[in-house]
Amino acid sequence: MKISREIKTTLLLIFLFFSLNIISQSSRNFVIILDAGHGGKDPGNSYNGFVEKDIALKTTLKVEKYLQRDSDIQVIYTRKNDVFVELRERPKRANSIDANLFISIHCNSVKSPTPYGTETFVMGLARSNTNFEIAKNENSVILLEKNYKKSYKGFDPNKPETLIGLKILQEEYLNRSISLASKIEKNFTQKLNRKSRGIKQTPLWVLDAAYMPSVLIELGFLSNKEEGLYLNSESGQDQMAEAIATAIISYKKQYFEIELDEPLSERSTKNQKKRHFNYFKR
Repeated sequence: MKISREIKTTLLLIFLFFSLNIISQSSRNFVIILDAGHGGKDPGNSYNGFVEKDIALKTTLKVEKYLQRDSDIQVIYTRKNDVFVELRERPKRANSIDANLFISIHCNSVKSPTPYGTETFVMGLARSNTNFEIAKNENSVILLEKNYKKSYKGFDPNKPETLIGLKILQEEYLNRSISLASKIEKNFTQKLNRKSRGIKQTPLWVLDAAYMPSVLIELGFLSNKEEGLYLNSESGQDQMAEAIATAIISYKKQYFEIELDEPLSERSTKNQKKRHFNYFKR
């Protein structure tokens, strides 16, 4: 398959555009959006006297306490008290500040009192195009800027070639989301002896709309009285929060600190170099 000089040039510009983005992220703190599910007029699940919005908030606020073990981590909340936050505003906040991770914390429930255990969700494959379209639409604001052609050196969000770069990033986000989810569930089972119901991919708007690695954690079932008692307790919330925070720190070491330790010239190409240059050689 032959590729024209124009397309090759455009792909190279895309590569440089996203490489600069990686470099800029590597030069600042590791920014995490912590999203406590529901809130205000939206209580979420309520069973056996346990209220999801309260447990989710208390646990989420505790996560930061354990993340303080790493001084390079910066935490931003979608809510810090009992207020209602529109669903679309949660990932929008993460996108607006170019956060490194988006983590939403919830509690599960069903009609039966029997099921129990943790679950961690990542963006569903069936809805992966949603994330792709959102990223494309967000980038289209470039066209409203003065001298955008000069500033972005040929990067055009309306060109099909540009979308190749977005698709590559999207795949990387999903892979990293799965990696983080694995670390979280591993901590729940190995450190806390909780039952894990696994990692699942499903179309959840709050994940589909965040174009960065993102997970939604279901701490357990409030409809199961024993599990609800644990999640509603101070010690249970502390333990779950620490398990989540430890997984985040491990993720940071794996993906973020390695980039900081590498020479600048290598740092920007770590996760995309092979894909891009193999494409250029066709």
